[in-house]
Amino acid sequence: MSAHEAEQGTRMSDLRKRFEAALMPNYGVPPLALARGEGCRVWDTDGNAYLDLIGGIAVSALGHGHPALVQAVSAQVATLAHTSNLFLHEPEVLLAERLLELLGGDGRVFFANSGTEANEAAYKLIRRHAGRGAAGRSHGGEARRTYVVAADSSFHGRTMGALALTGKASIREPFGPFAADVRFVTYGSVDELRAAVTGDCAAIFLEPTQGEAGVIPAPEGYLAAARAICDETGAALVLDEIQSGIGRTGTWFQHQHEGVRPDVITLAKGLGGGLPIGACVGFGPYATAFGKGDHGSTFGGNPVACAAALAVLDTIEREGLLEHVTKVGDQLAAGIEAIDHPLLAGVRGRGLWRAIVLTEPKSAAVEAAARDAGFLVNAVAPQAVRLAPPLIITPDEAASFVTALPGILVATS
Repeated sequence: MSAHEAEQGTRMSDLRKRFEAALMPNYGVPPLALARGEGCRVWDTDGNAYLDLIGGIAVSALGHGHPALVQAVSAQVATLAHTSNLFLHEPEVLLAERLLELLGGDGRVFFANSGTEANEAAYKLIRRHAGRGAAGRSHGGEARRTYVVAADSSFHGRTMGALALTGKASIREPFGPFAADVRFVTYGSVDELRAAVTGDCAAIFLEPTQGEAGVIPAPEGYLAAARAICDETGAALVLDEIQSGIGRTGTWFQHQHEGVRPDVITLAKGLGGGLPIGACVGFGPYATAFGKGDHGSTFGGNPVACAAALAVLDTIEREGLLEHVTKVGDQLAAGIEAIDHPLLAGVRGRGLWRAIVLTEPKSAAVEAAARDAGFLVNAVAPQAVRLAPPLIITPDEAASFVTALPGILVATS
């Protein structure tokens, strides 16, 4: 081992020890310390290279160090880095206008810093609407829309409001009770949804695909049924597209595959391409349900984050990445499906948001074996390995993983 290699190895070990000593233990100690990235590849502090097939959990839409993102962020931070919400700036207006254009409707946007904050805003928004006006009151004048419906195994965030909506008991129950009446139904069951939603229901919160549950798409017709149930009862349909939005499935937003229009949509992750930004978009009466002072964020709609998001949207459109996502995603899925191995049950998902489905609960071992082979994937559930690479991944890069996967599975077995 050279002196340089020994120094790098010591640095990795030292960083992990310092991380453990200085940071709260909620993440454990990550297995790698990453030093830099370029395109779809990252390097650790030992100098090892990896093909990044998780993209910061569907965040790094343009990969690492994309010139458009670097230029936009550099120019904005040198011009105006922060204003607070006491003043407006052009990037936030441009970004809000652009999102409304892509969503195809007359709405309004609230900017936050993350997905959980976007869902907090959505929850407050539907409660605010339910508590004012004739649409939210019974004949006796008392507030009547008192509860919301969400899905088992859903994930909407870890702050208290978003966590109350999250259908994963293991992460929700240790922090209860919650100041929210949330009723959970089986994801994909139209009958349960119809039975749960009455005239007292304020909203249904759904993911078009359940990401943290293992990239589980909604059954065909489920979102359309949810829309119809909301129309019949007056409840709001809130779609959490924090992972599925911004081109991840081959359209700007996954609900556009289904031709279903939400009342409220939440976005984050890929929107900023690595910069922290979230958005809550309301339509119809939900566009203006917030009054002055009802909600806010010091950093939400930050000029630098908005400039980054505009660069992401411009690049996706200019480089034809929606079509690219569909093509490479289908190639990736077909390649995985063609592999014959007893541990491999198949693949599910859409575009560049996929899960390798296993026959046994060995996803953590597959993640570790993939890392040893130079690929970063995510053991999102015991029998599911999540793939969410940058939208710019090339066919050759995707093929390199497919070629390596049989050996990864053998190493796991």
